[in-house]
Amino acid sequence: MKILMILTSHAELGDTGKKTGFWLEEFAAPYYVFKDAGAQIVLATPRGGEPPLDPKSDLPDSQTDATRRFKTDRAAQDALAKTLKLAEVRVTDFDAVFYPGGHGPLWDLASDPTSIALIEGFFAAGKPVAAVCHAPGVLRSAKTALGEPVVKGRNLTGFSDSEEQAAGLTEIVPFLVEDALKALGARYSKAQDWQPHVVTDGLLITGQNPASSEPAARTLLQALQQASKVKA
Repeated sequence: MKILMILTSHAELGDTGKKTGFWLEEFAAPYYVFKDAGAQIVLATPRGGEPPLDPKSDLPDSQTDATRRFKTDRAAQDALAKTLKLAEVRVTDFDAVFYPGGHGPLWDLASDPTSIALIEGFFAAGKPVAAVCHAPGVLRSAKTALGEPVVKGRNLTGFSDSEEQAAGLTEIVPFLVEDALKALGARYSKAQDWQPHVVTDGLLITGQNPASSEPAARTLLQALQQASKVKA
């Protein structure tokens, strides 16, 4: 079982002068779900190398068991510091892809041609695609073989407008995840702000917010394990 995790390379929070990037919990929790299940994990970013960490996700009140584990895991830290460039990865080498969130993906991965092509390739190959929090926004430009948005008519979730408002970034982000997905014809649903919510629709698995990162990863893992049993 080989899982590709794709993180952002974008570090600037619009024109605010503040920093953004990936959200630590949304990387660490899925990483250890996959690792503890014996999966081989490959990390990639648009630029390669170490992805920028959203500094807010590293504050004391954002820490979880998974993030604390990461802080003492030198091998995981080394892997994160040496991500591959997206251009170096191939759909055929993996069983699934997982996108952690953070605001960074809204600026780069949502419009990155290589990321978009990979998403389309995973769907076309019948392999699961999972994304959590802001990362469902990376689906925005991906199309089916018929040229339709991959999210059209699909049940999914992602960071809600009310959560973005609570974060105070509604006017800063390049687009609102909930609004963008709805505009493409997705059947968007959400739980109360900051509560876990995971939606599965065929090969697509999405989580609403940081609290959804671990359950989304476990849902992806279950899908891969079930697929493995069918093949056997």
